[in-house]
Amino acid sequence: MFGGWGNPDHDDSVRIISRAVDEGINFIDTADVYSAGESEEIVGKALGEIGRERIVLATKVHGQMGEDPGNAGNSRRWITMEVDNSLRRLGTDWIDLYQVHRPDPSTDIEETLGALTDLVRAGKIRYFGCSTFPAHQVVEAHWASERLGLGRFVTEQPPYSILARGVEAELLPVAQAYGMGVIPWSPLAGGWLSGRFGAGKDNTSRRSERVPDQYDLSLPENQAKLDAVTALGKLAEEAGMSLIELALGFTLAHPAVTASIIGPRTMEQLEQQLTATDGALSADVLDRIDEIVPPGTNLNAADRGWTSPTLSDPALRRR
Repeated sequence: MFGGWGNPDHDDSVRIISRAVDEGINFIDTADVYSAGESEEIVGKALGEIGRERIVLATKVHGQMGEDPGNAGNSRRWITMEVDNSLRRLGTDWIDLYQVHRPDPSTDIEETLGALTDLVRAGKIRYFGCSTFPAHQVVEAHWASERLGLGRFVTEQPPYSILARGVEAELLPVAQAYGMGVIPWSPLAGGWLSGRFGAGKDNTSRRSERVPDQYDLSLPENQAKLDAVTALGKLAEEAGMSLIELALGFTLAHPAVTASIIGPRTMEQLEQQLTATDGALSADVLDRIDEIVPPGTNLNAADRGWTSPTLSDPALRRR
């Protein structure tokens, strides 16, 4: 949320990062594609003030950067080029965790893992992981690493919230089986669990123009999300906490989760989220959440973060 996609004020964004670090947060996650590199530049400015050694720094590669069609994906060519661009924007000599942002059906996983392993050996990155990979592709990657003697994905970054629980069915158990760290994105479900949505509220988001299928209330799946949010708001009130605290506490309660990634755009939003780790959710509260949104359920399939081209491209279904 730093840069053109959210907060365009670099100095304010740096202050938010500094405040987070002062409160004990030591993991910063960004991506090359966020605000077309501007987010990495802002993080780089913050690191210059905070001190690089204090931070576990993560960024990602895959998304389209510029107009050149070759400046995207998971190929060796693009990964080895773009890591240097990220290092320059971040103002650092190394990245602690370099993540493949999405699967790339056009590139063999062996090629991707080989390129990432070489970057570890070169000292440009310390570890590498994946983001929004389906469970079977995570397993395939681990098999390829073992078979070829390559480095392996040590983390997975999936979408995970009370409203998008699909990863509980297969992905989270697979991550546990392979000893992977799990760092979920969008624990507030793209703002749905921020307190702005519910009966009698505006029910709007800054993201609605970019991803209307996740917010259009004329769609029954989004109406189901609104109904769930209304019920969750009542549950949070009865439990003596904010909806934000309930939402973040829910993701942190899963034994597979290492840390949930928050995305504050303002200092006020950061302050609202910092209290999420003050107390664990009780078993009774977690059971009531299960009644509102059953385990393993995505209320809207669009919230799963990535759809295989075999589903989205009609030509691949009707060959």
